[in-house]
Parts: sequence; C-alpha cells; structure tokens
Amino acid sequence: MTESADAVGSGLHVRGLVKKYGVFTAVDGIDLDVPEGSFFALLGPSGCGKTTTLRMVAGLEEPTSGAIYIGGDDVSRRRAYQRPVNTVFQNYALFPHLSIFENVAFGLRRRRESNIDKRVMEMLELVELAHLAQRKPTQLSGGQQQRVAVVRALVNRPQVLLLDEPLGALDLKLRRQMQLELKRIQMDVGITFIHVTHDQEEAMTMADTIAVMNQGHVEQLGEPAQLYENPVSVFVANFLGQSNLLRGTASGSESGWITASTPAGALRIPKERSSASGSDVLVGVRPEKLHVHESADAGAVVPGSHNSVTGRIVDASFIGVSTQYLVDIAGGQQLTVFSQNTGTSLLRPGTDVVLHWDAAHTFALDGAEDVRSGLDDSEAE
Repeated sequence: MTESADAVGSGLHVRGLVKKYGVFTAVDGIDLDVPEGSFFALLGPSGCGKTTTLRMVAGLEEPTSGAIYIGGDDVSRRRAYQRPVNTVFQNYALFPHLSIFENVAFGLRRRRESNIDKRVMEMLELVELAHLAQRKPTQLSGGQQQRVAVVRALVNRPQVLLLDEPLGALDLKLRRQMQLELKRIQMDVGITFIHVTHDQEEAMTMADTIAVMNQGHVEQLGEPAQLYENPVSVFVANFLGQSNLLRGTASGSESGWITASTPAGALRIPKERSSASGSDVLVGVRPEKLHVHESADAGAVVPGSHNSVTGRIVDASFIGVSTQYLVDIAGGQQLTVFSQNTGTSLLRPGTDVVLHWDAAHTFALDGAEDVRSGLDDSEAE
C-alpha cells in the first residue's frame, strides 16, 4: 500500500522503489528519507543501483514499482520536466557555442522568466565566475566548467539537485578542491543535494548522510562517522575505508562487553558495536586505531583497557603522513597498521611486535559473511 503524501512531509522520500530490466533487478525495494536542505550521498561500486535510483528520482527511468515523494508530492509517474529537480552529469553537457552567461541563462530564457540577468550574475558570483561570464566553455578549466554546470542547474531553483558522478572527470587534486566547493555551494543555497559516487572519500567529505548501496539494496545508512566507526556488515567495513577482520567465536559477555576467542587470543568488543547474529564472529578494527611496539618494550605501554595481539612485521612502507605495517599474527592472519609519523624510527621487517588498541574501537560482524565482501578485484585476489 502506497504511503500517503501527508505522512512523508518535506524533503525527498523513496518508498519500496524497484527497477527491473527483464529478469535482472537493478534496484530492489529501497526506502530513503532525505531531509530538506541536506547533502545526501548514494555510495557504492559500479552496478549497485545508485545511478538507476538517481535516474528514477530525476524521471529519466520509470520505476517498476514503489513511490517517490518530493516536498510531500508523489512524483513517481511525472515526466522529468514536471519534477522540481535538476541534474548535473559527469560530462557537464555545456553548450560549446554559447557563452558562460548564456549557458546559465538558457533554461530561464526558455521559460520566459523575469530578472534573468540578475539571477544569472548572482549564480556566477556564487561560484566566483562572474568575471568570466562572456567566455566560452572551452576557455575554462575542468573545475570551472563543473561549477558552471552546477549553477546552471541551480538557477532554475529546483527543490532537489541531483549530481551523477560530477567530479569523475577531474584529476585528484582538483577533485578534492571541488568537493569542498560543492559543499560550500550547497550550504550557501540550502537546496537538497543528492550525490551519486563510487568514491568513499568524496562521499565522506561532502555528505551529511550516506546510503551505502550493494546489489540493488541499501546496506547501511547513516552519518559518515557512524558508518565508518560502526559498520554493520563486512561489505560496509571493507568498502568504506579499510578494516582488519579476525575470525573468532563469541565465548561470553558481561557488563556491556562481549569476549571473542580468536587464534591470536581473547578480544573484547562493546555489545553495542556487534551486529553478529550467532557465536561465529568477525572481530574488526580499523588500521589507524592500532599501536605497534617492539615486543621487548610493550609490557609497560599497553593499557589494561586495550586489546592486544603479538606478531611479526613482514612489510613496512613509508607513505608520508604515516607508515603502513603488515604484521603476521597467530592463525595465519595478517593485520594492517597505519602508524602516524611522529619522528620515531621505522620498525623493520622481521621485528617481533605487540599490536594493541582501545577495546572500545573494536566491532564485531556476522561470521557467516564473506570476509572479502566490499573489496575490489585487486584487493580480493
């Protein structure tokens, strides 16, 4: 039964959205609630359904079933031009024969709106391009063209701006600059932004809320820090950053803590950070949470509140702000450690070490899950 418009209120709301292509289900009954004026990201690998979801919101694809509400109105069956949305694509789609001013003014002129000159210049000033208003797109850098594409969509005053991998064509340095620029623009105009990306850093830098998608459904939804610190599945733990996962068995619990037995020793996990449904668990900790000490020095520096395991360094790589260590531990498993560079000497391969971390930073996932889920092909090999 379709939810009433009164029940969903303002913002963007998706209910039971499904898209099938023959026997293949691209989007499998997802629900989303995007508050008005927020920056929301759909994050996931290629083929997860994020772009198909965006295209259904835009009106470029018709849902097989489900409903899409914008500002309380059901727009599921409306044509794209009848919806209060605009879309920015990766290739910008600027008109090469028109000036920047006329590119931004194009939609306003088609609708015969008033105060066109004023509205266009306000938008160009927002992105600090007013002085380039009479140039053609080919005379602008990639980042400048991207900003023009955004304000061309914003000048029409949509309720929702949809961004489909808008930074994908930019180099790394410019992409990082534009992440901050897009977030600033969104905060200045106060319009709801829905951003599709496969780039985890991009989503975490810009979005207030992220929906991590996998195989047509939403794996986990929440604020960036919440998803990173407390993933509820192996896919999220691996896809959103990097995780160390140790196989173990839950052997007891008390006072808000679970104890898991692993080949490397007993480890403690906060109960609220466990999503395991049975006794078989994957004990997780992020690489930057670990501290590494030579075995001979570790006795005096490992707090009682910390989990610890012993091992031997098999690789050490200096990567600027940190050193990455690969450490073999009991049970044939290997842990990754990111150790911040503070001027201390580099530990060499072959060194026996103790790894320790605050037990509060430990999480537990269902041991029945594939430990490689969420890794790309090169990482999974």
